[in-house]
Amino acid sequence: MSRMYKSEVPQYGALLDLVAEVNGETLGANAKLHAQLSASDDLDRINVERHGAIRLGTPEELSFIRRLFAVMGMVPVGYYDLSAAGVPVHSTALRPVGETALANNPFRVFTSLLRLDLIDDRALRREIEAILARRRIFSDEIVDLIARFEREGGLDENEAARFVAEAVRIFQWHSEATIDAETYRRLSEAHRLIADVVAFKGPHINHLTPRTLDIDAVQARMPARGIAAKAVIEGPPRRACPILLRQTSSRRSKSRSCFGTATRR
Repeated sequence: MSRMYKSEVPQYGALLDLVAEVNGETLGANAKLHAQLSASDDLDRINVERHGAIRLGTPEELSFIRRLFAVMGMVPVGYYDLSAAGVPVHSTALRPVGETALANNPFRVFTSLLRLDLIDDRALRREIEAILARRRIFSDEIVDLIARFEREGGLDENEAARFVAEAVRIFQWHSEATIDAETYRRLSEAHRLIADVVAFKGPHINHLTPRTLDIDAVQARMPARGIAAKAVIEGPPRRACPILLRQTSSRRSKSRSCFGTATRR
């Protein structure tokens, strides 16, 4: 997924290089932090992406995505109602649970589902339902492979390789919409996220997020790498103590979803 996203958004590769550079400098200058990460077996994974996000259109799509990530030992954790922030979706995070599983795979996919009940225009709601009903985002091969996994409790090496290849294709970017420009305009006027969910062949990656040990340094250096950073880092100010989350990203363009960096220090 990371390789595909870098091919789709070249600036994301530049961001990963920048994060790796800053992380290396930070570890080199802070022996205590280096020792802490080494003791927690976190050192080798520091530059691995920890967070991604996708958006789905129907409960059926969400149910199948749950089954897909279950093949990789990832399960839905938590519930987030984003309507409180004016976004017509609710979400969960698909991720591993337990120390051993998280040590092997710290990645989570924040997965959102469009809430048609929050669209006031009933005619538009019915039109969206019809568009999504015609969409099929899963290949016959991955449907068969997931059924085999559920039936037999696993996949062999060849089947696993085919599964990964088919799964990644689900999240690729599609440059052409499946609806006409006027329909897209009406969906965007209702909410730009509705258009993003409904207008395309599948749930392309909304963003991937690497972990940085010094987000302030990354933010300051992004423009020199050709990355248009947001004006400010989201979250609390820099502190000399652990922080749950601070994050930044590139400014969103009309043609592609953004990426970002995050830190839990």
